[in-house]
Amino acid sequence: MLTASISEPVHAERARIVGCAYDHADDIADDVMTKLRAELPGYGTADPGFLADVHDQLARLSRTGLGALLERKRVTPADVTYARQAAARRARSGLPLVDYIAAFRLGQRAIWKSLLAHAGDTEAGREAVLSLAGPLARYTDLISTQATDAYLEFQQYVAAESGRDSQALMDTLLEGTLPAGGPHLSVATAHGIGADRTTPLVVVTAVVLDGSADGGAETRQLVSAAAARVGVNGLRTLSVVRGGEIVAIPALGRDGSAEHLCERLRAMREELAAEGIALAVGVSTAVTEVAQIPRAYRQAQAALALLPEDGGVLALPQMTPFRYLLLRADDTTRQLVDPRIGSALADDRARGGSLAETIRAFAAADMNLREAADTLRIHLNTAKYRLGRIQELTGRNVRSVNDLVELLVAIELQTGQSGRHGAAVINEA
Repeated sequence: MLTASISEPVHAERARIVGCAYDHADDIADDVMTKLRAELPGYGTADPGFLADVHDQLARLSRTGLGALLERKRVTPADVTYARQAAARRARSGLPLVDYIAAFRLGQRAIWKSLLAHAGDTEAGREAVLSLAGPLARYTDLISTQATDAYLEFQQYVAAESGRDSQALMDTLLEGTLPAGGPHLSVATAHGIGADRTTPLVVVTAVVLDGSADGGAETRQLVSAAAARVGVNGLRTLSVVRGGEIVAIPALGRDGSAEHLCERLRAMREELAAEGIALAVGVSTAVTEVAQIPRAYRQAQAALALLPEDGGVLALPQMTPFRYLLLRADDTTRQLVDPRIGSALADDRARGGSLAETIRAFAAADMNLREAADTLRIHLNTAKYRLGRIQELTGRNVRSVNDLVELLVAIELQTGQSGRHGAAVINEA
């Protein structure tokens, strides 16, 4: 972005001025937001979540452009793919295109204003800031063009959107491929998929269980629509019906979390249950590349298969390897449990499960009995008595790591065999 005709002193002033403006990117965004809300109707009536997203994009675009000036490089479309994603969100929100394009002009003026404010009164400063006008104009042209194209592509897709189009996009993603271009790429980007290689996403699979109010195609479409609304970080979720299952690919965004998403999925399941629709939902681990989506899809299906007959939400991001392995245990694994342990735990369960509860608390406290007693809100002597009772009944010493693990495995296996009660435990994972 620099030319050979610029002297070294002017180069130094450019770096100083741009560096100062870069440090004030949030102030630049604040300045633009004030003007947007005052001058453009589409922004003046927007809700706080929308405005926060706009502010984030303005600050990010400012840092991208000013950072390129600092590094003496030209910005490419690949550097601002996130702007296409934001453009699709603006189109989806109903923001008029004329207001959206005007926002870029206001952004350019605010950056220019910041550069002028830091130029100073020296001849080198004035020459330096004038030399920045051209690169800034080129950058604004680039981002506004990219954003406009994405906005129009998304509008075009929405106007012609059908279930078949969404199905085709989902099929492409489940093959581990991002659409090469056109409206499908625009929609994938709008849903946060493929726009940024560092942005995590998960795959969710769901089935409507027998006994629901209506397990037919219409009910699955209703579930798919509900899943599309379960997003985090302001992103809508791509969701389609594929045969007898619903498949969704929620992108977590830069600030989203799998935990938050799983909470929203559980809330969705409870809301649909109140309408007579019972669901089983499997959630994959998080991946960051489109090529990893097929693997995540297989994980979600595997999680779905581990749920009990009355369904639930089994989320791999919230599950330890230990719990996952035990859920996959077969009859042979259960036969390996010492009969004394199995009998003792069965009797304990019939009496309220205090011994199993103590074993779990002792393990969670890293074998610190006093801390376990505090957690259980029992006297230390009561905790000591229980450990002695466990050893007496099972022949296992909980202070031995191997014996403690064997007891924990037996507890989890027995919990998993307990039908509807096991479903409640699984749903906590």
